[in-house]
Amino acid sequence: MTSSTHEGRVAVVTGAGQGFGRAIARELARRGADIVVLDLDEASETVAEIEALGRKAMALQADVSDPNAVDAAGRQALSTFGAVDILVNNAGVYPFRDFFEVDFDYWKRIQAINLDSQFLTAKAFAPSMRERGWGRIVNLASNSLGLAVPALAHYMASKGGVIGFTRGLATDLAPYGITVNAVAPTASRTPGGEANIAEEVLNGVASMQAIKRSGLADDIVGTVCFLSSDDCAFVTGQTIMADGGLVRL
Repeated sequence: MTSSTHEGRVAVVTGAGQGFGRAIARELARRGADIVVLDLDEASETVAEIEALGRKAMALQADVSDPNAVDAAGRQALSTFGAVDILVNNAGVYPFRDFFEVDFDYWKRIQAINLDSQFLTAKAFAPSMRERGWGRIVNLASNSLGLAVPALAHYMASKGGVIGFTRGLATDLAPYGITVNAVAPTASRTPGGEANIAEEVLNGVASMQAIKRSGLADDIVGTVCFLSSDDCAFVTGQTIMADGGLVRL
């Protein structure tokens, strides 16, 4: 019988300064993991929360869409902790923009932040997992792929890519004891969600869910913790909709 404990593991959580990432980092620490907080900003509050739980925390500031920055952060994390067992690719942006206002530079920027970053971090940390014969990669996708949402073509393309990348990478890394899965949240009341999604939209989304309340950062934490644990040894290449029953597969 396996256990969902993360004792002795080292986890990298991108975008852990607030919202989903902060909640995920905090809960992984509560379950015994040491955390590398990888964020564009300082994320000192997240680090303080982790250390208050008695775990080690390391804050690294980096633009996860920048190959050189991710490579440098990866080297620094591995130098400090010796290995990385868990990678949670949470960093991303959720911008509404009419298709006719999306130029190619903007398109490329959204793909770089939401999709390319996950490739870059996997390249940085998967070799450490392969060496140890154990690893967990959890990518944040989106339930918008199952919905008809206007002004999100650029975003949905990036998150569709995340699901495709998750499925392909799961095949490539399975021989090394590494599972790769995705979690797709709903429009949620996180700092990023409330900054980008109108109140009436958040309420409207909640009304269509089976569980009729807005999503919170903590609502995806249990799913991420399962997918990053020993309990997930026979689950890979999957996308789980942690969205209150809005999209049902």
